[in-house]
Amino acid sequence: MQPLIDNARTFGQRPEEFAGLAAGQSPEVLFITCSDSRVVPALITGARPGELFELRTAGNIVPPYSSGGPTGEAATIEYAVEVLGTKDIVVCGHSHCGAVGAVVRGDDLNSVPAVRDWLAHAADELRRSDLTDPTIAEAVQNHVLTQLLRLRSYPCVEQRLQAGELRLHGWYYEVHTGLVREHRAETDAFETL
Repeated sequence: MQPLIDNARTFGQRPEEFAGLAAGQSPEVLFITCSDSRVVPALITGARPGELFELRTAGNIVPPYSSGGPTGEAATIEYAVEVLGTKDIVVCGHSHCGAVGAVVRGDDLNSVPAVRDWLAHAADELRRSDLTDPTIAEAVQNHVLTQLLRLRSYPCVEQRLQAGELRLHGWYYEVHTGLVREHRAETDAFETL
């Protein structure tokens, strides 16, 4: 913790670098990824403060849209699309994902009921995945594609897609190499950016 505290103490000693941020934000990208500490969107993309609007959830899960009750995820997506006017949404899964791996393996998560119930959003889509690959690449990539489909169920997303004002991207990040792959519709494969 001490190195983090030390950096935080010196971080604010360059106010001229951040003064413009007080005027507001206008990120062009909503970046949805896992809350895993090894996945750092600004590091992966080289984004500066104000360039990415981030949504981090366990397993980069986008829950199904429901008008019956608000969720933090739905509010973040709606705000990014309707208020900030983001032009692109990236859903970025990653290798060695503990959340996806737990679902694929069928781990007993009864001791962490909130995690168990959250991961139930991914249970059906992942049960048929290859258990021999430690990176669980295939499972994560299929999971990313499912989250992109779920995004389309959000009225604000579908409306902007139909108007040609929004693009969706599926990325797969390898934590052990730093390589990023993007899903290409024309080949239906994840290929190096």
